[in-house]
Amino acid sequence: MTASVPDLLRLVAVPALGWAAWRDVKTRRVPNRTWLPLLAVAVLALGIEAWQVWTGTTPVYVPQRPYFLRVTISLGFMVPLAYGFWWIGGFGGADAKALITLAVLFPTFPTYLFPEFALPTVVPTLGVFAMTVLSNTVVVGLFYPVALALRNAAGGHLAKAMAIGRPVAVDRLDEEYGRLLQTPDGFTRRGLDLDALRMYLAWRGASLADLLADPERFRDPASVPAETNPPGDGSIPVPDGGQVDEAVAAGQEPEDGADAFADPWAAERFFEEIEGTAYGTTPEQLRGGLAVLADEEDVWITPGIPFLVPMFLGLLVGLTYGDVLYALLSGVGVF
Repeated sequence: MTASVPDLLRLVAVPALGWAAWRDVKTRRVPNRTWLPLLAVAVLALGIEAWQVWTGTTPVYVPQRPYFLRVTISLGFMVPLAYGFWWIGGFGGADAKALITLAVLFPTFPTYLFPEFALPTVVPTLGVFAMTVLSNTVVVGLFYPVALALRNAAGGHLAKAMAIGRPVAVDRLDEEYGRLLQTPDGFTRRGLDLDALRMYLAWRGASLADLLADPERFRDPASVPAETNPPGDGSIPVPDGGQVDEAVAAGQEPEDGADAFADPWAAERFFEEIEGTAYGTTPEQLRGGLAVLADEEDVWITPGIPFLVPMFLGLLVGLTYGDVLYALLSGVGVF
């Protein structure tokens, strides 16, 4: 394989983004230090390449005006776009940082020459590689609901949520990432975040097994110890930290069911004591989710494929095949 020094340097993105995607699947957490070395490589590669283009010393002739226009689009459009998606909640922090890093690392299409062919094979006219990675990511992500629905159908799990979720035993929820697709009133796309559930349990100093064994006691806000625990960030595993204070809980039965409590499940107190919003969870979502867990043996959750996974696949496709969306649109005569 033959390639310029900047394009060879850029291949470091493959193992780095692959590791970040794997970590995102396993922990839903990607440390910030992941992106700083990549950004350093990106700046180095861009500096070398820009100098070569400016001085006309690139291995293959590269016109100056189109090159610098593509760099301007990648840095001036893709970087603010990634930040904007994060700001409105469309991206997680790691997703935005990954796309920003790719926009600096791959402002134009790389070229890898082999004896009989060159990669990528499909290069759009615009030629902004980070934009291709993003469009490839969207195309790859479209197959996820189809695969999930087929998997659920094969397992006999036919339900309204089969294209966006999967059934899980309630007693295994502390081992899962995602969001409940159920409330006491039925299906929802905005159910309890399982990270927030783990934060709540850690705050109470209890485990999920404790809650499922005696949900009525947990529903009583007086069962929360006077001294609560740091909630953590909801990542797996969460230390159970002990049991609820049974002495406080004893004798605190509601007069007319759960609604007789002023603060069922101590949800309001939880949000008053912790810092932040527990991934956007509201007291109502927390109460509804806990009520579902108390009444059901199996629930539907949306695991939510981490965006870094299709982004990694989109990068691989981009480096080998090229721009999938451009090829599809060209095939139907749009381009």
